[in-house]
Amino acid sequence: MAFVSFDLAVFAMDDSADAVAVPAMFERCRSGSHVEGEFDHRIVGFYERVRATFPDRPPYGPDSPWMSTPLAVGIDHVFMNLSFSRCTPAIEVIGNLAKEYRLALWDPQSGDAYLPEA
Repeated sequence: MAFVSFDLAVFAMDDSADAVAVPAMFERCRSGSHVEGEFDHRIVGFYERVRATFPDRPPYGPDSPWMSTPLAVGIDHVFMNLSFSRCTPAIEVIGNLAKEYRLALWDPQSGDAYLPEA
């Protein structure tokens, strides 16, 4: 049986970020060019809340949305690899938490960036 997955990422960016800056930040983080420093409080809050609902460390429930664990966390981002067949509840939680913590949400498959509302 083949498992289909897809990625989502959230980023702590300043209010001047636009739809061009989000994929550029994704590429920078993915390439390993990480900025040093303290974790952004928005990333910490997002990560703690998303993993409280969908743990990224054992024991996992049978409906875990993650294809790769633990989640990839940096000071300014969280990368998530989700199972297509088990993602629906997680997508809603991720979207709501991204809004709550004013994080940019990036879908690299579609190239869509969802920016925090001003």
